[in-house]
This record gives sequence, C-alpha cells and structure tokens, in this order.
Amino acid sequence: MKKILFTLSFSMLVLSSCSNENMAASNIEAMKSPEMENFDRAMKSLNNPENKPTEEEKRSGSAELSDRRKRVLLPSAMDLIKSTGVTDAQIQQKTNGDISAILVWAIQINQEKVAQIRSNAKL
Repeated sequence: MKKILFTLSFSMLVLSSCSNENMAASNIEAMKSPEMENFDRAMKSLNNPENKPTEEEKRSGSAELSDRRKRVLLPSAMDLIKSTGVTDAQIQQKTNGDISAILVWAIQINQEKVAQIRSNAKL
C-alpha cells in the first residue's frame, strides 16, 4: 500500500511540474504583441511551399534570402519596427531602403522584446 501511495504521489508531482513548464511557455507566447506574432508567422511562412527557395535560388549557393523571400517578410518587419515608435522617414534614413537592413533591424527588435518578456516572466 505504501508503494502505491508513494508511486501515485511521485506521479502527481511529475505531472504538475510538467504542467507548470507548459504554462510558463504559453504565458510568454501570450505576452507577445500582435506585431511580434505577425513577424513570427511571416518567418514561419518561409517554409510554405510557395515561399520555399526555387531551384535557381538554391543553385546560387548563397545563404542569404532571395529578394522574393525577403519581400514576404518586409510588411511584418516594417510593422514591428513601427511598433517601437519609429516613423517611415526614420526607417528610410537609417536603412536607405535596404530590405536586408530592415529585416536585420526587425529581427533585433524581436529578439530584444522576447528577451524582455522572458525576464519579466521570471520576476
């Protein structure tokens, strides 16, 4: 009888700890702004069949995204940057209209916001 009670209590402890970990991860996702969620969705959409690299893009041997694939990310990247209070003129001034620079900036903002959310969640 003691073995059964011990096993049952241990099982409950394991299940509750796993449940708490999932709740923390889902809280982080819930704390993301709509712009961050849209940017994440756009990044994931690069794996959709219509957005995968073409044979020609694969043959180029470059690790950089093609212009076609960058344009998929551009609208959500611009929205994410603007969500920080930056204007179109400031984006143009800082990046000179370079799509790669805009995407790098958006990725940096996204990473900073995720790090901030995680640090706030730990408190």
